[in-house]
Amino acid sequence: MTNIRRLSAILFCFVPLALMADRAASAATLERAIDGVSSKQLREYVEVLANDMFEGRETGSRGGMAAGNYLSQQYRKLELAGAGDQNSYFQAFNGASRNLLGQWPGSDPVLREQVVLIGAHYDHVGYGTSSTSNGPLGYIHNGADDNASGDAGLLEVAKAIVELEPRPKRTIVFALWDGEEHGLLGSKHWVAHPTLALNRVVCAINIDMIGRLRDDRLTIYGTRTATGLRRLLSSQNGPSHLLLDFDWEIKADSDHYTFIEHFIPALMFHTGLHADYHRPSDDAEKINVDGMQRITRLMVGVVAALANEPAVGGFRPSSRAEGLLAKRQLEQPLPPLPSRLGISWDKDGSRPGVKVLQVTPDSPAASAGLQAGDFVVGLEGSPVVDAADLIPPVLAAKEPVKLSIERAGADKPIDVTVTLRGLPYRLGIAWREDVAEPRSLLVCRVVPGTAADLAGVRVGDRINQAAGRSFRDGAEFQKLVAEAGETLELLVEHDGRERVVSLAIGSRPRGA
Repeated sequence: MTNIRRLSAILFCFVPLALMADRAASAATLERAIDGVSSKQLREYVEVLANDMFEGRETGSRGGMAAGNYLSQQYRKLELAGAGDQNSYFQAFNGASRNLLGQWPGSDPVLREQVVLIGAHYDHVGYGTSSTSNGPLGYIHNGADDNASGDAGLLEVAKAIVELEPRPKRTIVFALWDGEEHGLLGSKHWVAHPTLALNRVVCAINIDMIGRLRDDRLTIYGTRTATGLRRLLSSQNGPSHLLLDFDWEIKADSDHYTFIEHFIPALMFHTGLHADYHRPSDDAEKINVDGMQRITRLMVGVVAALANEPAVGGFRPSSRAEGLLAKRQLEQPLPPLPSRLGISWDKDGSRPGVKVLQVTPDSPAASAGLQAGDFVVGLEGSPVVDAADLIPPVLAAKEPVKLSIERAGADKPIDVTVTLRGLPYRLGIAWREDVAEPRSLLVCRVVPGTAADLAGVRVGDRINQAAGRSFRDGAEFQKLVAEAGETLELLVEHDGRERVVSLAIGSRPRGA
């Protein structure tokens, strides 16, 4: 029995340690793959695809066919398995138009039956027509941004994915669509005639025009088509540190819409339109290659995360009706609350204590006799050096508080007792829950002077963790706050950038 117990103890210790080692190795491999995304290679792909030899990659044209052949050669170099017709890379439609499809089979015996699809259209508008060009006509429209940039990003994502060890759990399909410029023809053909069962696709990602990053801002569409997508994207944004604009609108303007129409969660990455859009001037030298590299690194992390998540949320039908108005309503700040104390103070004091600049009429401070020009130098017998010693404890106090005041003309400090208004604040925030992000809270009010305010929490932030732990909803978040000690760390996201803030919520004087 003793030997059995000893063996059980050894196995109990060994399995978690082995699991931790596997996770660390997997994370290290992902980090190397992300770091390996090459701006030089991205530039080369764009320069080739946007070269005059492809004559603008018009679908069904000799230039479009040649571009498809070049891209299929890149699939072969990556050793992707064919996912097109008869296990080839190609799926023909409308005569000479062709989609390209390659796959990287998943490693999990169960999850490999599910598919994460990442796609980009490779066609452009050739020499342009009155319906496809913004002019002038008759010149080659090389489409460096639209969409050689997306094709280059897809190929670099594929290169990174095939380097991962262990392989991602879900199968990943890499799709290069033809005929997008004529009405999403390629992606529509594929969903009508899928080369693998459509119900296997748990999420589709579309890359369309990622070559003109400006002011660090990347627009991402479709994050509300499944639950938790915003948080997943933000969690992968650390290495790239992009400003993510989560746009709620869903339009039939690129291939992600094809999948949304078929109730499949879908995302689109996009750096915006510009003066060269659908003009002959959309050339390779205007591409922001460093920006493309940052976006592609983000996409590698997102694809890997989607491929390894235990579960991916199903399609949210309500996402199709959630536009700009719904976004504004959810993000509308709450009005400020009446002050518990009723003073404004000098935030740049030149001496110890807090100088009162103004006292609000009919406030608790006014009722207690505080006056403009007073210096608050003590709280419940403890010295007050600056506002951090005064405001958060007062706002968190459950009982009347005793202040020590130095006043011009008074020989010694004056003690006053203030009966505060309203309920105490421990954090000083109010939030709303978001049905599309159930494990995140949207901050819609921050009370000035509270622990949250002093820590830098702002309206519009989203709280994703408390005390290093995730939570299911606001009630569970409140429980984590109640269990916290003197400090509380929050993982906060704004515009897709996560940061950790530390709130001083404890160590309060007696009575506070």
